Amino acid sequence: MGTLTKRDLVVQISNETGLVQSQVFDVVQRTLDHITDALARDENVELRNFGVLEVRLTKPRVGRNPNKPGSSFVIPARATVKFKPGKVMRERVLKLSAALKKAADGPEKKEVKKAVKKEVKKDSKKKS
Repeated sequence: MGTLTKRDLVVQISNETGLVQSQVFDVVQRTLDHITDALARDENVELRNFGVLEVRLTKPRVGRNPNKPGSSFVIPARATVKFKPGKVMRERVLKLSAALKKAADGPEKKEVKKAVKKEVKKDSKKKS
């Protein structure tokens, strides 16, 4: 498993379309800029078969500094971006989850289980 970067997208699209990479980069960058601008204007961004990006306001909550157990402070409400995957993406990722589960049942099963237990333990400590 790797990471798909903007550069990777530009190279792939350039190879598929025959366009010059600088032109493709400009189109990709402008697309991302328009998405960012729309979100900054509190508009939802709906990309069919991909997903929906929407701005949500988090609730203010109480935070605690683990280095100073007695002190607590209010974390103010803030705007965040939520992504809801579209139907096509959701279906394709579901297929991946079945493959990952099958791989997890293989010889590395014990290591995967250990990692999951470690994460669950870490999350339960954070909640308490």
